[in-house]
Amino acid sequence: MKSIDIICIGEVLIDFIGHEINTSINRTKDYHRFLGGSPTNVAVNASRLGLNAVLVASCGEDGLGDYVVRKLKSNNVNTKQIRKLEAIPTSVIFVSKSTETPDFIPYRQADCEIYESQLPDEIIADAKIFHTTCFALSKNPARQTILNRAKKAAELGLKLSIDVNFSERIWSDREEAKLVLKEYLANDPLVKLSEDDCYRLFAAVKSEDYIFKYFHSLGASTVCLTKGKKGVVVSDVNQGIFFQKAIKIDEVKDTTGAGDAFWTGFLYAQIKNKNLEQSISIAQKLAIIKLQNVGRLPDNININQLIQE
Repeated sequence: MKSIDIICIGEVLIDFIGHEINTSINRTKDYHRFLGGSPTNVAVNASRLGLNAVLVASCGEDGLGDYVVRKLKSNNVNTKQIRKLEAIPTSVIFVSKSTETPDFIPYRQADCEIYESQLPDEIIADAKIFHTTCFALSKNPARQTILNRAKKAAELGLKLSIDVNFSERIWSDREEAKLVLKEYLANDPLVKLSEDDCYRLFAAVKSEDYIFKYFHSLGASTVCLTKGKKGVVVSDVNQGIFFQKAIKIDEVKDTTGAGDAFWTGFLYAQIKNKNLEQSISIAQKLAIIKLQNVGRLPDNININQLIQE
């Protein structure tokens, strides 16, 4: 029996999210500090759902790095594979609070300093899912580390996963990004991406058919496309197309991290051997909870119970 449900490898950072909603960064006066980074959010969310989550990441040996480790431990995330660097500070991102896609300014430092020694074979062999992001693959040494460890994970029988959260602000060379994604997708990961991600990756509006064919052709059997208020579409090469309408809510308080909440729910459902339709439903429920709360998922609710209702 494997003791680790999910390995999340990639960026850990601090999100400074604007206090005023739908206000540009140019005009935002106050920011609130939150633990951030897509793989970090997935690891924290997974832990709060009762899964055993390991985060492989790097931060600075500084006050923000101390905050990172403290918050991870308080959420029962395994932090033994976190590397703290003396000479490089913790990465931070300033984010506008928005009911749509938020604006952001990244200040990248320690997040990409991830090395293979942080993730030994025996830890990979003890896990079920290996998850990362396009953000994490955008810069070496993290890129090569993740590609090498992903290949080993596939060899050891893990299911791989990736959030294709591409942004030209993080990765200016689109063609390089596509080549790196091609290498990762050869391992047949579960793929999550949004319409915004697609527009940024292809620098054009592409049809659902084009998007699904593109990622399937690179080796991904299951591709999940989130469309905001227009719902969710999953294409699986064996089972076909699944569509679910978006769950309506009265007020969106903060979209930052909603995609991570969604994908945590999907991966959670897959670990629990749910079918694709059930996985999408659970994913949507978790995303809805996040959309109604600023920053992380709230402490004072039983998330596991809510997504099962």
